[in-house]
Amino acid sequence: MAPHCLKPTTQPHLLIQEEKREMKAMATSGDFLPPLVMVVVQFLYAGLNITSKLAMEFGMNPLVLVAYRQMFATVAIAPCAYWIERKGRPKITKPILFQILICSLTGATANQVFYYVGLKYSTPTIACALTNVLPAATFVLAVLFRQESVAIKTRPGAAKVLGTVVCVGGAMLLSFYRGQTIELGESGIHWKYAEMMRGGSSNGQGTGSSIWGSLCLIISSVAWAAWFVIQAKVNEKFPAPYTSTALMTFMATIQCGAIAIGVEHRTLAAWSLKSSIRLVGALYAGVACSGLAFCLTSWSIQKKGPLYASVFNPFLLVIVAVFSWTFFQEKLYVGTVVGSTLIVAGLYAVLWGKTKEVKLQRDTEMAVAAEAKLDDCNDKDGLEEQSYVVSNANILHQVIAERKEQENKYSLV
Repeated sequence: MAPHCLKPTTQPHLLIQEEKREMKAMATSGDFLPPLVMVVVQFLYAGLNITSKLAMEFGMNPLVLVAYRQMFATVAIAPCAYWIERKGRPKITKPILFQILICSLTGATANQVFYYVGLKYSTPTIACALTNVLPAATFVLAVLFRQESVAIKTRPGAAKVLGTVVCVGGAMLLSFYRGQTIELGESGIHWKYAEMMRGGSSNGQGTGSSIWGSLCLIISSVAWAAWFVIQAKVNEKFPAPYTSTALMTFMATIQCGAIAIGVEHRTLAAWSLKSSIRLVGALYAGVACSGLAFCLTSWSIQKKGPLYASVFNPFLLVIVAVFSWTFFQEKLYVGTVVGSTLIVAGLYAVLWGKTKEVKLQRDTEMAVAAEAKLDDCNDKDGLEEQSYVVSNANILHQVIAERKEQENKYSLV
């Protein structure tokens, strides 16, 4: 009998149980590392919002800050790309370079330029809240580019559509409505350096500036979503993420540098990094976030998948809200809290729908694997072994059929 063909058993569902045991064994090994890594990543990005906001409060132009971030990111990622992917790196062709150029225009230049401008004219809490619109925006663009199916008559499809609508509604509410101030009292912990920086800057932001900042943040999320869609195509033809990122940040350095020079070309003082907070803001954004955080996130996605990494995004909102209240004495408004809650709820609805789709796809692959075992066992084993594999394959198909039938019961008319 072939070594990979399973012997018959009195329990016909053994194949499903063995598959689950294997998946559980793989999941339990080192399970504490991915969540720990993603929590560290969220703290890194929280520090980005705080240090960048301080640098801009001290007078640093956001366009200059973005240009420095791309430059430091290139310096940080390029050595990693060379050493990690030096043996298996595919050939870099002109079409690949063009696609990476489009990625740099969307995922680096447009995304970060609008994000930093939005951060300047809003608050770190609002910036983090509107970043959670990303999964919904990605879903819409993926549907338009036929990388995702709507399937609105199924529960996962309906959840993704409903989550997208809730996310957009929350973003609109957060952008255009403030409401009453929520009294939280004063923080007992104050960062004197932050208070000194803010004391020397003009921080008066009217409603118009706040709306402009929120719109810039929404545009940033849409640009970032477009990068996800385009990057998926790049990964298919050029599976070297560190090299493509290094090339992307290098191109973005030129693009953002040209934009910043066009705006700040009258004086070299705007480019000065003599101020410690400017230097820390630029270095932190480039090395800690575009460099270290990217590597940690890529490792987590490799271990657990992209949906797992996305689930931790709302945790960033909580961290930044606490930091902003502690260091900046930032006020919370009813519109901010309600809008953020709607965005997070919509985010998890989209992620839930996508998780269900991935699970159904995995079950289908298990059924295909069982059929492959049947084909492989033909002409090698007796009728008893073949009967066993057929039984398990039929059970898998029955499970999938029952799940689809259950989805249709809750379909939308």
